[in-house]
Amino acid sequence: MAQDTSNNARQTERENMDFDVLVVGGGPSGLATAIRLKQCAQAAGEELSVCLLEKGATIGAHILSGAVFEPRALDELLPAWREQTDLPLMTPARRDRFRFLTARYALPLPTPPHMHNKGNYIVSLGELCRWLAVKAEDLGVDIFPGFAGVAPHFDADGALGGIVTGDMGVGKNLERTANYQPGLLLRARQTVLAEGCRGSLGKTLIARFNLDAHCQPQTYGIGLKELWEVPTGSARAGDVLHTIGWPLRRTTYGGSFLYHLKDDLVSVGFVVGLDYENPYLSPYHEFQRFKHHPSILPLLAGGRRIAYGARALNEGGAQSVPRLHFPGGLLVGCEAGFMNVPKIKGSHNAMKSGMLAADAIFAARKDGSKEIKAYGEHVRKSWIVQELHRVRNIRPAFRFGLWWALLYAALDTYILRGRAPWTFRHRKDHQHLLSRARATPIAYPKPDGVISFDLLTNLSFAGVYHEENQPVHLRLQQPELAISEGAKRYASPETRYCPAGVYEIVEEEKGLRLQINAQNCLHCKTCDIKDPLQNIDWIPPEGGGGPNYERM
Repeated sequence: MAQDTSNNARQTERENMDFDVLVVGGGPSGLATAIRLKQCAQAAGEELSVCLLEKGATIGAHILSGAVFEPRALDELLPAWREQTDLPLMTPARRDRFRFLTARYALPLPTPPHMHNKGNYIVSLGELCRWLAVKAEDLGVDIFPGFAGVAPHFDADGALGGIVTGDMGVGKNLERTANYQPGLLLRARQTVLAEGCRGSLGKTLIARFNLDAHCQPQTYGIGLKELWEVPTGSARAGDVLHTIGWPLRRTTYGGSFLYHLKDDLVSVGFVVGLDYENPYLSPYHEFQRFKHHPSILPLLAGGRRIAYGARALNEGGAQSVPRLHFPGGLLVGCEAGFMNVPKIKGSHNAMKSGMLAADAIFAARKDGSKEIKAYGEHVRKSWIVQELHRVRNIRPAFRFGLWWALLYAALDTYILRGRAPWTFRHRKDHQHLLSRARATPIAYPKPDGVISFDLLTNLSFAGVYHEENQPVHLRLQQPELAISEGAKRYASPETRYCPAGVYEIVEEEKGLRLQINAQNCLHCKTCDIKDPLQNIDWIPPEGGGGPNYERM
């Protein structure tokens, strides 16, 4: 968890910078916030200093999504965007298909209304963010890529007063190297947290201000994705396919997506709900097995995988959204959990939340309020909440098993139309994991190196880089528990749920030890979520480290 900082002697050595608004995170919600703020200031003929902080080496470096993009919020933010000549790759969605997979067959199912994509676009979300960043800079937003926000800075009255960025040039043993540079203290009247799913600062501040006291626990999935270049004529630009069923057991939530872009590119992905029970399950190997299905293999045959990545995603829905405002700050986008799981989309809601935050901040710029409560009211009255409320029961219904969940989803969608007088509840994902004594090991087929790949080979297609001589950013609160409880009771599930080979059990003379290969980390946050002992704490590494997704 990110450390708190307050006014102390150590901060005197930091360079201080002051802004009206600080946005932490260069994804869709953070960029929409920054752009809208500058638009408001420009329309009013006023000056407003806005800084956007991004831990990736560049904007978009850490952005990974399917993604079929609903342009509703973008239409509001930049109404003339379709007329731009510098647009990123955007393929109009033209056909939706939904299939139930058995081991041999792909059975057609009616495509639910939530998954209809007429008017949407298949995109690289990273490229879209890079395009939005140019628009933000043109408006005067100061964008600082390669700087990780590691700790909140609090004013004397306890309000959030800004963010401290990570020190550079600190060695593995916490010693200052010859390249040492202290982090910055970025102060702001309002700080907007847009870190994405399971942000480290957001995790700290939600706990400090008790923002989740009156909502249900957030739940998550892990999404894995490969970008494939397939033989000319194989891809059907605009096609959208989703599947459920094989290879997952019917007690495990998940499914796949295949999105056909232009230029013979296909996004192939797999999502597994992190409320799964079997500690022997490996989301990565389920994904690799899926690609060998008889209905999928012909598309990929003769093609080549050109990129790989993974990221956690919010699945809690409307009932898991925390309070969105606190003294000195706001939560936007996936930091708050605005993904619509049945629709398999969140970027439109993320952008809209950033725009609403910007409107509320600008309206309150002169009244001296440190807590902008109007933002929460704006969200409650928006189509974000209306959309999430209608589908709030569909994802949690899967705890009853696949068949009952599908029946309930049909009832909720076509008969109740999202107006059920009840709301299903959640448990935290890590609480679902069974002990090894109650679970059955899973034998996964060996990757063939053509369609399926071993994990470390695939990792080389994620562009991962971390400065080798830096502190490990994955901390064990009680290292001994990793073996005494994690290995003996749960069969070391971190060695399977991590999609980057970060965790490895090694045998030494003194016994077993959990080795952390932090240099592999994709920043997906799965370990921080799924660890049954809640013993793993993910904190930001040195700024600029991590994956470097180009077209994901």
